[in-house]
This record gives sequence, C-alpha cells and structure tokens, in this order.
Amino acid sequence: MNALAGKTAVVTGASRGSGRAAALALARAGAQVIVHDGHGASEAETVVREIRGIGGRSGAIVADLTTREGPYRLARQVRAIVGDRLDILVASAGVPANEAVGDMSVDEFDRQIALNVRAPFFLVQQLLPIMCMRSNVTFLLLPARRAAGELHAADAAIGGAIQTLVRHLAFALGGRGIRVNGVEKGFDDVGSVVTFLASDAARWVTGEVVRIDDQS
Repeated sequence: MNALAGKTAVVTGASRGSGRAAALALARAGAQVIVHDGHGASEAETVVREIRGIGGRSGAIVADLTTREGPYRLARQVRAIVGDRLDILVASAGVPANEAVGDMSVDEFDRQIALNVRAPFFLVQQLLPIMCMRSNVTFLLLPARRAAGELHAADAAIGGAIQTLVRHLAFALGGRGIRVNGVEKGFDDVGSVVTFLASDAARWVTGEVVRIDDQS
C-alpha cells in the first residue's frame, strides 16, 4: 500500500486522463506528487485537492511544454519544491493529433512534436541532476490503434520517437541507476502499471514499453 512512501514524483499532464490516473495512483502508494498542467492552475489544483483528500502530499505547477522554454521553466519549479532529490518522473502531457496527413498544418505538426517528444527529452535533461540511484522515468504513449489506417501518421511518428527515446535513455542512464520505461495507454487505468514501474518491484525493468490492452 505504501510501496512509494518517502518518494517524490512529478507527473506532467496530470490534471486529466491518464496523467491524473497516474498521479492519484502514485499518491495512494505513498509518494508525494507534483501535479503539472500546461495552461492553468485550477485543474491541477483540483487533482492536488483529491490527493490531499486521501491523505497524500501534493502541489501544483504550470508550464506550457509546447514552448522552447517550457521544460526549463517546469524543471526550475520542480527543483524549487523537491530540492535535490526526485525519484519519479511520469511524462504524460501528450495529446493525439487526430488529423489525417492531408489536413495537418506545419504549425500543428511542430506543436505535436514539441509537446510529445521535445519537451520530455529536455525535461529529463534538466531534472537529471536531481535524479539518483533507483530513480525512474515513465513515458505514457498515445493509445495504440491496431486496425489498418486508424493510426494517423503524426501519432505514429510520435509513438516511434518515444519508443526510441525509452530504449536509448534506458541505455544512457542505466549507469546512473536510473530506469526508463514506457506505457502504451489502452482503455484500462494506467495507474497500477505506472506505480509498479516506479516501485522497487520493477527494479530490473528498464528499456521496456508495456502495452495495456483490455481487448486481448
């Protein structure tokens, strides 16, 4: 029940959806959870109140991760709150493009890449100095769409990029004792999987992408 007691987590995109589910699950497991929202504090504060309502510790931060400065601003806020130790980072700020090749603009494509790929990369970079042995990073990938033609090209490109980041960051950071994994979101709650990957029970798991699928 308290597998993550004494640990501190940051969850990006935590005010809704899978990010919110991950934040609440980590809090139930005993972690202090910093809740991030990209645009306003009100939705993040709602999740903070939920976490405090179940006896957890939490705070809210706001940073627009589509901007070049966003990851740096978020990292500064995190370090001001947690000090010199961060145990868990969950990157969940991405959203599906939902646009076919013929409909997507250059600006929207750039925004998607910035939010889903550039931001988590530089957030890991900026938070690396306060991550330590047994810290871990979990990327939440967009839901898999297996039927032919259902996965938009931008989503496919982003998913492939994140899976590549998972593998290469796991290799690059393994010597520091930092694990890096991904969770491919399905229709089930991702909280239990994120909590498992953040715990010592998954101390040998790194460089993996776990697929959640309730249709098998």
